[in-house]
Amino acid sequence: MTVDLSNAEWFKSSFSSGGNDCVEVAHLDGGLVGMRDSKNPTGPALVFTPGEWAAFTAGVRGGEFDLA
Repeated sequence: MTVDLSNAEWFKSSFSSGGNDCVEVAHLDGGLVGMRDSKNPTGPALVFTPGEWAAFTAGVRGGEFDLA
C-alpha cells in the first residue's frame, strides 16, 4: 500500500517533553494513522489501519511493550 504523506499534519503527544526523542503521529485519509520518528522526519513512516492502530495503542496502555 502506498500512502501520500506529503500533506500529513504530524503531532507529538502532549506528554512529550518537547525534545526530538519521541514519535510523531498523523491522522490520514481513510482512517489510517501514520507514525514516524521525530529525530528523522524525512525518513520512513509506519502506516496503520484503524484496527491495527487500536490494537497497538491498547497494547501500549496494557503494558505489552517495554517502553523504557
